[in-house]
Amino acid sequence: MDAGGGQRPGGALRFARHFLEMVVAMVVGMVALGPVWSSAWPGLDDVVTAHVLVMATNMSLGMALWMRVRRHAWPGVVEMCAAMYVPFVVLLPFHWGGALSGTALMTAGHVLMVPAMLAAMLRRRHEYTC
Repeated sequence: MDAGGGQRPGGALRFARHFLEMVVAMVVGMVALGPVWSSAWPGLDDVVTAHVLVMATNMSLGMALWMRVRRHAWPGVVEMCAAMYVPFVVLLPFHWGGALSGTALMTAGHVLMVPAMLAAMLRRRHEYTC
């Protein structure tokens, strides 16, 4: 906010850029750490619950590292990491009950991460627009 109470020029662009940076960091974490888990835990892909939670962990680690590089405080980092897990925590009971296939769980969880991330970012809007 500027002294007059309005948005700072470029704040929306900084917000969008930061969001995209975090998405890239998530993908890097997922791609870089995926082989580590696969070699350490053969058959991981066959256990859907473990697979989605490990994937959320990989994405969280990549994103948390980037957020710390960008000098975000730990509370914001933790909130953003929670946004990786919440969709799966909400959806896993449907998978366990047979209402969601593993593919549907994976797809829906990743789709729901976007609004979860945006909610976390909007909660701390000042950190992402300045």
